[in-house]
Amino acid sequence: MKKLITSATVIAIAGCFACLTETASAQGTASTNAKSVEHKVGLIDMAHVFKNYTKFTALREELKAEIQQSDAKAKAMAEKIQAVQKEMQDFKQGSPEYLAREKQLAQAASDFEAFRKVAQRDFLRKESRIYHTIYMEVTDTVKKYAKIYNYTLIMRFNRENLDTDDPKKLIQGMNRQVVYHRADDDITLSVLDYLNRSYKPSSGGSSAAPTRSTTRPTPGTTNR
Repeated sequence: MKKLITSATVIAIAGCFACLTETASAQGTASTNAKSVEHKVGLIDMAHVFKNYTKFTALREELKAEIQQSDAKAKAMAEKIQAVQKEMQDFKQGSPEYLAREKQLAQAASDFEAFRKVAQRDFLRKESRIYHTIYMEVTDTVKKYAKIYNYTLIMRFNRENLDTDDPKKLIQGMNRQVVYHRADDDITLSVLDYLNRSYKPSSGGSSAAPTRSTTRPTPGTTNR
């Protein structure tokens, strides 16, 4: 009976060692696979891309033209209100003519306020749509670029020089998350070049893959 118990104990211990060996082997394989992935980090200045992307500028100019037309209409409505107010001065308060102008003034003022609110809401919505459209195009290009050149992570950063003349901007610059980077880590110009080459409103866009920019910035400098 004692021998049977001893044999059973040996078998159980052997089974535990086998389980531990399999677990260790699996963890070792997972660790090896993780180490085999070479991490490559890229940086992009989104503000620089937005500022220099031709399509973004064109869309904002179109919106600006619409706003100017709206302002012209609002100005005409305001002048109409002023004209009615001036006419009211020529009539005795409470007279039929005065009351008619007063009613006209109230309607004109109501129309003006409604127009102003609708226009403001409409332009804010259009501006948001422009930013969303450009942001999605930029991130899509970044994704393509990262896949082609094997980047595993793309981070935002500010590629401009520190402004030593403005204390506030200097402090903001010193608080940047990226303290040092290699020139090849900055993919801003490559992404921007691809976007501008793809945006051809007169003849349609190009579908060429994004390529590395031939002009590489040196660390801490900005190419304009």
